[in-house]
Amino acid sequence: QVQLVESGGGLAQPGGSLRLSCAASGISFSLYTMGWYRQAPGKQRELVAAITSGFTTNYADSLTLKGRFTISRDNAKRTVSLQMNSLKPEDTAVYYCNAQRPMSSTYWGQGTQVTVSS
Repeated sequence: QVQLVESGGGLAQPGGSLRLSCAASGISFSLYTMGWYRQAPGKQRELVAAITSGFTTNYADSLTLKGRFTISRDNAKRTVSLQMNSLKPEDTAVYYCNAQRPMSSTYWGQGTQVTVSS
């Protein structure tokens, strides 16, 4: 059974930081592209960042994310993390962990809430 379990969400003040982690089980983790998506109320789910099996990173084409978020993975621990700095209220959303690879199913975590507010 595939499980993606997110942790690290919560409340942060504007300008603050949070680190999200996702622990994966039931998949050949090192073969998957791992990603973080987010969905704000009333909006579509959108890609935040992804990291391939070859450790190539891809970030959302948004100037508001550039330089503030960093994705990383640890294949030995089967985890993918998202370091979020200089948080803004518009970063408030449910953040989802995602695992995908060609010719295979796509998997999602249950999501973790991130709220940025003073």
